Amino acid sequence: MGLFFTGFIIFLGLIILVTGIFTVKQQTAAIVERFGRFNSIRNSGLQFKIPIFDKIAGRINLKIQQLDVLVETKTKDDVFVRLKISVQFQVIKLKVYEAFYKLENPQDQITSYVFDVVRAEVPKMKLDDVFERKDDIANAVKLELNDAMIDYGYDIIKTLVTDIDPDVQVKAAMNRINASEREKVAAEYEAEAERIKIVAKARAEAESKRLQGQGIADQRREIARGLEESVDVLNNVGINSQEASALIVVTQHYDTLQSIGEETNSNLILLPNSPQAGSDMLNNMIASFTASNQIGEEIKKQNQLKGITNKKKQKPKPKPLPPSDDEYRSED
Repeated sequence: MGLFFTGFIIFLGLIILVTGIFTVKQQTAAIVERFGRFNSIRNSGLQFKIPIFDKIAGRINLKIQQLDVLVETKTKDDVFVRLKISVQFQVIKLKVYEAFYKLENPQDQITSYVFDVVRAEVPKMKLDDVFERKDDIANAVKLELNDAMIDYGYDIIKTLVTDIDPDVQVKAAMNRINASEREKVAAEYEAEAERIKIVAKARAEAESKRLQGQGIADQRREIARGLEESVDVLNNVGINSQEASALIVVTQHYDTLQSIGEETNSNLILLPNSPQAGSDMLNNMIASFTASNQIGEEIKKQNQLKGITNKKKQKPKPKPLPPSDDEYRSED
C-alpha cells in the first residue's frame, strides 16, 4: 500500500512539473491568467506557472508584421482604380496588455482604417495625381493609423502604396495616349530632319549654281580674250576685221560639228549646218550692227534739229578772293 501511494505521489509530481513548465519563443510574449484573470506577461525563455491555477491565455507576436489591403475607389475624374496598401505594424512591448485585451482582431481594425483614409484621399485627386502623389496617400494612411492604433498597443512602422491598378479600358486608353504622344514627337523629329536635308540640299544647289555661273562667266571671258587675240593676229597678217570674224565663225562652226560627231548618243541637232551657215550668220550680225548704227545716227540728227542737246552742266567759277595785306603793300 505504501509503495502504491509513493508511486502515485511521484506520478502526480511529474504531471505538475510537466504542466507547470513552459517556454516562450524569441520575439513573443505569453499572457498568463489565474482563474480567468490577468496575472502576468512572460517573455522569451523558460517560464513556470502554477498548474491548474494558472493558464496561458494567449501569445502575442512581437515581430514586425505586414498586412496587404486592396482598396477599390474612384478618382476625381471618375476613374475606378484599385490600390494595394501594405501596412507594416508591430506590437509595442510595453503595451502587450492593451494589444491582447483591447482588440479582438487587430488586422480587421487596421483594414477598416485603411479603407476609410484611402476613400477619403483618392477622390480628391485625378488619376495622374494618384500615380504622382502615392507617397502622400501612404503618409495620410500612416498618420491616421498611428493616431488610432497607438492606444491599442500597436505601432505603425510604415505604409506603402505598392500597386495602382486602374480599369482595363482606362489602361488601354492611357497606353494609346502615350503611344500617340511618342508618335507625335517622332514625327516632329522626322520633319525637322527632313527640313534640314532640304535646306542643306538647297544651299548646295545654290552654291553649285553660283560656281557654275562663275565658271561660265570666266569661260566666256577667256573666249572673248582669245577671239580678241585671234583678230589682232589676223589683222597683223593683212586680214581685215570682217574677214577675220568670218574665219573665226566658220572655224567654231566646224569645231562644233566635230564635237557633235564624236558623241555617239548625242540628241543635239544643229540647224542650219551647211558650210555657208557660218558666213550667213556673220553677215546677218554685221547687217544688224550696221542698221542699228544708222538708226542711231538718224535719231541723233532729228534731236539736233529739234534743239534737243545733251549739254553738260558747267560748274560755277569760284569767286576771286579779296587781296591780302601783302598784295596792298606790293601795289604801294
